[in-house]
Amino acid sequence: MDMKVATLMVLMVAVLAVSVVQAIQLNDIEGKISATGLVTAQATSGALDMSSWTAQEKMMYEHHGTLPARLSGSVASASSPSSGMVGGC
Repeated sequence: MDMKVATLMVLMVAVLAVSVVQAIQLNDIEGKISATGLVTAQATSGALDMSSWTAQEKMMYEHHGTLPARLSGSVASASSPSSGMVGGC
């Protein structure tokens, strides 16, 4: 019985540790996104400011997750060094 309790405690501590690490990572990502200026100051939902985007740029972002090329330089520090695609399709 003691082995089961010890195993459960270790698993609970591991889940707690992962949760804390991911909370810190999410906070860091949120800070990077707000530092780029892509998020509007008035929007409380965290939506991107797409008022100056063309219809093609909006479609590419909505369907493929790609940001317009003119924004890529300001977001480079906030995103991974991949191709810029979110879903990888």
